[in-house]
Amino acid sequence: MAFHCNFNNTDLSSFTLSKCLKFNCRTSSLFPRTLSIQRVSPFVVRSIATSSDSNGDGGTSAESEGKKKKLSEQSSWEAKDSEGNDYLYRLGKESENMNIAVGARAGVIDDLFTGDFLGKDSDIVFDYRQKVTRSFEYLQGDYYIAPLFMDKIAVHIVKNYIAHLLNIKVPLILGIWGGKGQGKTFQTELIFQAMGILPVIMSAGELESERAGEPGRLIRDRYRTASQVVQNQGKMSCLMVNDIDAGLGRFGNTQMTVNNQIVVGTLMNLSDNPTRVSIGQDWRESDITNRIPIIVTGNDFSTLYAPLVRDGRMDKFYWQPNIDDIINIVNRMYEKDGLSKNDVISIVKTFPNQALDFYGALRSRTYDNSILKWVNEIGGPESVGSILLKRKKKENLPVFVPPKQTVEGLLESGYSLIKEQQLIMESKLSKEYMKNMED
Repeated sequence: MAFHCNFNNTDLSSFTLSKCLKFNCRTSSLFPRTLSIQRVSPFVVRSIATSSDSNGDGGTSAESEGKKKKLSEQSSWEAKDSEGNDYLYRLGKESENMNIAVGARAGVIDDLFTGDFLGKDSDIVFDYRQKVTRSFEYLQGDYYIAPLFMDKIAVHIVKNYIAHLLNIKVPLILGIWGGKGQGKTFQTELIFQAMGILPVIMSAGELESERAGEPGRLIRDRYRTASQVVQNQGKMSCLMVNDIDAGLGRFGNTQMTVNNQIVVGTLMNLSDNPTRVSIGQDWRESDITNRIPIIVTGNDFSTLYAPLVRDGRMDKFYWQPNIDDIINIVNRMYEKDGLSKNDVISIVKTFPNQALDFYGALRSRTYDNSILKWVNEIGGPESVGSILLKRKKKENLPVFVPPKQTVEGLLESGYSLIKEQQLIMESKLSKEYMKNMED
């Protein structure tokens, strides 16, 4: 994008871009002097005084180039990349959206162009890049990590980080799959915290977009971000995609979209070329990305595109906790409530064949009566909004006393949950609503 403005005997140093744009530049072509203003980036505007055959003092254009004084030896205004091309021009060419991809950062762009309005460091995306990773501060307390799960995650991550030392084919992706609510994601996060890993985490909801190609680019961008964590922060990182089969799986007659195909192709390409990852820019020999392990979770990998889950690209791990794992995990869950391990064993045996999240739901259900009692004490449901949201900052909420957990209370909650599960499986109201459509 370029703006061309004509001036006649005008002091060029007093003109700004906004003044230049006020002139009707197309009505006059008789002036001997032309100012060409080229937009190089949203923060940098380059002005070049030109003439038809001379530089105004009898010298030719070639001679004036030789006499031109450099702004600074370290000025990015005149910087060149490794190939000798204009650095700022290349940044503008490579970035999809210059407003966020290239900021006016002090030390990168000359201070003359950074200004004081947004501050000396006004790269609005830089802080976001540092917060893409998950640090798990919310995981406070003592949790149980299944040894088999820990071994599988640790081996996959370490094997990828030393892949260049091994004379074997190392799959880039680890697929953790199994029944619903078995703690696949939570166990993985606990292991990340234990190993000091800062992962970049995506969800299945980010694998589709109204813009074709956007999810595939997002995966490549997040992969490169994880690589930057390793390079800039000196900490291990990985890319994790939760519930991948919900975004890419084929169920019944669901429609395959262009983005589904691009995402699958992107993951396959990352597996085959983990150190060369393009986000749309020109390829450069020096653009080498750190190899970053990828971990995906799901319930049924048979719904995924078969070449993606082949052994050379994806290492599979079926997670089905045994009775010892369940008892140990639930015991840590109820330890703070004062329940003994024998109490936990009796609860688990009372509700066999349940997922791990069922035993967490037991504890949550026991709070219902206490919360209802608390709501009535503070004025009833009609007053909840004003008390919870409209209170002053220094005002404290009325004290809530959590219920004391007992085996009897937990069993009562468990039977209630079982009843709800059976109603869902037996009623099937959708068939009742659509019974006239089955004929």
